[in-house]
Amino acid sequence: MGTRCAMTIDVEDWFHVENLRPAIAPSSWADRELRVEANTDHMLDLLDDAEVAATFFVLGWVAERCPALVRRIADAGHEVASHGYGHELVSDLTPDAFTRDADRARKLLQDVAGQPIDGYRAPCFSITDWALPILRHLGHAYDSSLQPIASHDRYGQLRGVDADHTLTEVLPGFYEAAVATLPVLGKRLPWGGGGYFRLLPYAVFRAGLQRRLDAWQPVVFYLHPWELDAGQPRLGPADGVSRLNAFRHYVNLRRTTDKWARLLHELPWGRLDRLIAEHADTADHPLQRAA
Repeated sequence: MGTRCAMTIDVEDWFHVENLRPAIAPSSWADRELRVEANTDHMLDLLDDAEVAATFFVLGWVAERCPALVRRIADAGHEVASHGYGHELVSDLTPDAFTRDADRARKLLQDVAGQPIDGYRAPCFSITDWALPILRHLGHAYDSSLQPIASHDRYGQLRGVDADHTLTEVLPGFYEAAVATLPVLGKRLPWGGGGYFRLLPYAVFRAGLQRRLDAWQPVVFYLHPWELDAGQPRLGPADGVSRLNAFRHYVNLRRTTDKWARLLHELPWGRLDRLIAEHADTADHPLQRAA
């Protein structure tokens, strides 16, 4: 049957999140409580228990401070991929600034992990068309930054990518792996993890994933280590974080671990590079080594 479900983890800490940026300037990150290592180790334990190999999109800022964590991810048989360095929205960067950020992250991760860094995911899925040739030029083989819904205040859009297709060869030898969505009552809803997974009842979310699989549509799912961390610091309107953004960030954190652990055992998850490799058209594609 091959790989039809890809489990992906965006390795960033609670204070990197865009929802909290009004209260947390990047200049203050070094002074914040670092919780990402313990939370990611917890995820590694749950993945090991379920015998699941995943793809970890690691923020360069985190890799620089937690190199042993990146090596543990790689040594456990997971794919290490890039989440950029500074968690800046691609849509807010110039092409030159984006090139510097993506190149810095890829080289750092490659040195620490000791393996090729094929994948990239933009912070907050803020991908743009002009970024794709840059990623390919830097040596990436795929991007997984598209969540193809009609509109979102941060998500990017890509021309020429059919929302019904999970995998698209957007440039010769370079693939876009879209995060899962689901058509419901004439609208396409996010159905790939994150806050939507935390918000919806488990049975509803699981049924939506099964609907995709029954239609022979692969599933790309994502989660962050901080989404399993109900004990993280809490910010709200008094700190400059809107009620909407606070809700987005904190909703149902206490329930995420149990829901995610259950999901790991119920579907045939694998690494994203292997999902793409099994669908790549040519036998000499760089990702074929992962198949």
